[in-house]
Amino acid sequence: MDVLGRGPELRCAQTADALGWDATVDEALADLDHGSWRGRSLAEVEQTELLAWMTDPDAAPHGGEPVSGVLKRVADWLDRQGDVGRLGVVTSPAVIRAAILAALGAPASAFWRVDISPSTVTQLTGGPGRWTVRETGLPLE
Repeated sequence: MDVLGRGPELRCAQTADALGWDATVDEALADLDHGSWRGRSLAEVEQTELLAWMTDPDAAPHGGEPVSGVLKRVADWLDRQGDVGRLGVVTSPAVIRAAILAALGAPASAFWRVDISPSTVTQLTGGPGRWTVRETGLPLE
């Protein structure tokens, strides 16, 4: 890899370390902010609030980041990448979903329809304005 980056979360640091990567922390690769829901199970979250959040990309009943926020943040990050060569990042499923939607030009309503398994690789090719989803769900090597 020519450039290595990671989200600021501990799990991203641990995964990068396990891969032997000296990855730079990039706040744009941070997980979606779940606000007051952080650390709670789905059973503990008010179901009407959860439904609103999952059906309206601009909703943030938890006081954190709406889905539309992570979509814009990640699309902007992709646009800033320029000609970096091979780029490797360790980040959360929400950021990977957002990158896939940006590459496909898919609507925000597709966010919850992309399933990202733990410890897998997603490959995008191209560059700003011309990203393509090559593969997703590859085993981490």
